[in-house]
Amino acid sequence: MSIKSNPLNEKQIVALNELVQNVTADQIIWLNGFLEGRLSALNQGTTVNSKTESISVMQTKLTILYGSETGNSKSLADILAEKAAFKNISANVISMYDYNYKKLKEEENLAIIVSTHGEGEPPDMAEDFYKYITGKRAPKLENLSYSVLALGDKSYKYFCKTGDDIYSACKKLGAYSIVALESCDVDYEAKAEVWMNNFLLNLAPVAPTAKIENEAPKSVVDEYSKRNPYLATVLEKVKITGRESDKEVYHLELSLEDSGLTYEPGDSLGIFTKNPESLVEQIIQKTGFSPDQLVDINNEEVSIVDALSYHLEITILTFDIIRKYFEKTNNQEIGKLLNDDKLLDDYLYGHDVLDLLEDFPFDWNANKFVEILRALPPRLYSISSSLESVGEEVHATVSVVRYETNGRKRLGACSSYLAEGIELDSQVPIYIDKNPSFKLPANGSKIIMVGAGTGIAPYRAFMQERESRGLKGNSWLFFGDRRFNADFLYQIEWQKLLKTKHLEKLDVAFSRDQKEKIYVQHKLKENEKEIYEWIENGAHFYLCGDMKHMAKDVNKTLLEIIQTQGGISEEQAEKYLKNLKREKRFQTDVY
Repeated sequence: MSIKSNPLNEKQIVALNELVQNVTADQIIWLNGFLEGRLSALNQGTTVNSKTESISVMQTKLTILYGSETGNSKSLADILAEKAAFKNISANVISMYDYNYKKLKEEENLAIIVSTHGEGEPPDMAEDFYKYITGKRAPKLENLSYSVLALGDKSYKYFCKTGDDIYSACKKLGAYSIVALESCDVDYEAKAEVWMNNFLLNLAPVAPTAKIENEAPKSVVDEYSKRNPYLATVLEKVKITGRESDKEVYHLELSLEDSGLTYEPGDSLGIFTKNPESLVEQIIQKTGFSPDQLVDINNEEVSIVDALSYHLEITILTFDIIRKYFEKTNNQEIGKLLNDDKLLDDYLYGHDVLDLLEDFPFDWNANKFVEILRALPPRLYSISSSLESVGEEVHATVSVVRYETNGRKRLGACSSYLAEGIELDSQVPIYIDKNPSFKLPANGSKIIMVGAGTGIAPYRAFMQERESRGLKGNSWLFFGDRRFNADFLYQIEWQKLLKTKHLEKLDVAFSRDQKEKIYVQHKLKENEKEIYEWIENGAHFYLCGDMKHMAKDVNKTLLEIIQTQGGISEEQAEKYLKNLKREKRFQTDVY
């Protein structure tokens, strides 16, 4: 159809101009979908009622599978389902825990949203589905249309491997890819939104569903969000480690007044940061760039100093950065690194972008240099407060990263900024990162909380929440750190909770207070009989802290406890633990 002149009457033109004068990007996306649906309905001869938006078009069916470690995949699956409903697509959202994957061959349309955990491993929720779809028992899928949205972290070599493997397996089994695999780094929102829109557009661009009620489909972006952070005022900043501690931990309290932001215990606080000035200056000096030289960042020209300060990751090296450095320089020494996992892991640990420039010199063009660097992601900290208890505030527990390698002092980007760059009444850009996979039981069941260092943060939130609900007892905290006198975070609060009977039991492990090191897993082993009884009687088990060491040791100890106290085999103990995870009675927040 060709429209040579404006078909609207004068009244409609005035109304249209008023409507679009101050619309946001999200509202434009909604309007586009709404008008697309109207046009589709007209073209198909359907009747659209302006009050109920009822139609008579046959709905397309879609299954949305998600596999998540922290809840991001689940959140995106829900958003995709809402967008699908707006396009008259009947979507069913199912976790990989609950999905009967043997019915996979009966599916017609499938969207898979899955994260990768650690070094290329599927999250616990996705483990069985992953083994099935990539294994010998998977059926032919010639009748399936699908795509995969993969979430990951480019800090790891096997970035998005789980999603990549699942996508390839489906393709190998004969399934038709509606849109290509999309692999997202920690800043996943924009890519995820584009993938969802393209997926639904290619799946079934038809009319909207039976009832819209004039609401837009949810966007990945909320009013205050990762893409639109809130400037929170610093209300309190207190160092909570003692003089003898070789750590530096701060307790922060930020105002959320009038922001509309809410959170639950178990959620995380995202904080936008800037890189250490000293490191920026050293990189400028090493490369010989003029500080005022302009470079392109997201189609915007900024100075190289601002780019390195606010936009690009320079304090941490990732596999992806080293790979891109090699592609630009063709330095064969870097090639050796990339082909030797041990050498690569050793180099990635504790090194930064300046190390790369010093160890593998190259005459860089400024714009080419910034192209290899990763966008500077906000840092996530477990929230250490309950909204019910503190009102329009959010608290965080931050351990400052400081160390020395190769004769040069290193600083964590966000922790050093919070320690040195902000004072009371400063404003910090923040957002709330929801984590539905680390939540208190709704029925007030018994809880066992295991954490080391700042891994204690969410448990402070848990206990504030339980106290505000009037729940006493049925709570057991295992906490570990280095020294009792210097590193017992929130000690007075825990002792008060014990005294008021809100916290039933407390076991602590301070590794450096005696000759033989004692860790939280040793305290678990000492109490194995009672721990098993608690779990058998419905207790929820929580683990928060270091992923590579502490979390693995605790997980191993818990398996041993289940095996010994349950009088079962190692294989049966693993099934028992997996079932606890399926029932959401074993939850982890590891980093």
